[in-house]
Amino acid sequence: MSTLLNLLMVIQILSALGMIGLILIQHGKGADMGAAFGSGTSGSLFGASGGANFLSRTTAVLAAVFFVCTLAQAYFGNLKTSPTSQGSVLELSQPAAVPTAADQVPGVTPAVTPATPAAPATPASQIPGK
Repeated sequence: MSTLLNLLMVIQILSALGMIGLILIQHGKGADMGAAFGSGTSGSLFGASGGANFLSRTTAVLAAVFFVCTLAQAYFGNLKTSPTSQGSVLELSQPAAVPTAADQVPGVTPAVTPATPAAPATPASQIPGK
């Protein structure tokens, strides 16, 4: 299962980097107006129409791959791996009792300290004003 998640992560990162590169290469809508009035060159690597269709379709495919990888990671990452992990997240995150030095010495009973009383709350009428 871990290999599948790692493979999905690699595919997701590569598709994200590919999308970033393709989005940065694409021209904005205002660039076509400048080419129509003579500024800039209309001939390019992808022909006179430019690479708008190729770049936008490739970006859409990479975006679909990215979202599918994200959904697959969410699905496979939330599968229960062991039946002993029952309970809520808060119950699982409770820290274990830390043994003290007296607990580790054989024959010595740990000293029990009485609970300290909480300090009384100050009433709102005793709060000093300006």
